[in-house]
Amino acid sequence: MTTRDRILARIRRATSGAPAADPVPRDYLRVHGTRTPAETADLLAAHLTEYRARVHRTDEDGIAPLLARLLSASRTVLVPPALPPHWLAASAATRVHDRSRSTPHELDRVDSVVTGCALAIAETGTIVLDGGPDQGRRRITLIPDHHVCVVRVPGQVVDSVPQALERLDPARPLTWISGPSATSDIELDRVEGVHGPRTLDVVLLGAQ
Repeated sequence: MTTRDRILARIRRATSGAPAADPVPRDYLRVHGTRTPAETADLLAAHLTEYRARVHRTDEDGIAPLLARLLSASRTVLVPPALPPHWLAASAATRVHDRSRSTPHELDRVDSVVTGCALAIAETGTIVLDGGPDQGRRRITLIPDHHVCVVRVPGQVVDSVPQALERLDPARPLTWISGPSATSDIELDRVEGVHGPRTLDVVLLGAQ
């Protein structure tokens, strides 16, 4: 039994005789406005740009040369197990595979990581990863300094957070990304790359 199992068992014992909670009202707006799929993609791109992510648009024919350009300064690139092989067909960077035995120091020596995503939220400019086969373990997107994330448009783009929550599995390891990792001190001096990648490139695949 893991520590998590023990904690959850204690919670279940402590709440076993408690009365059922009142239902949570869901009368809030699910979406703020009506948009076409193209307008939703444009809103996502605008918010990502505000967060200082670099946004690119391409189709299946253009993704290989685009990724090759984005990785042109990278000697090594981390690759999740189910990343489509043709995406990196034009890149000269050496592939490093997602392995459970890789140490943080080994991952820190990798220049870039390329992943897919679970979905993206237009109204907040947020990308969500859930550890799927084309995304790999959470840590491979937190340690390398450069993350290239591919979002399939329109299939993986939703308008709002309520729509996103309906499509996500809460039992999976969810990572919510709104721009490159950054923090500020008391004087609001921004420092990027503190808790994750310093540079975030988002590729909207299928949007031209």
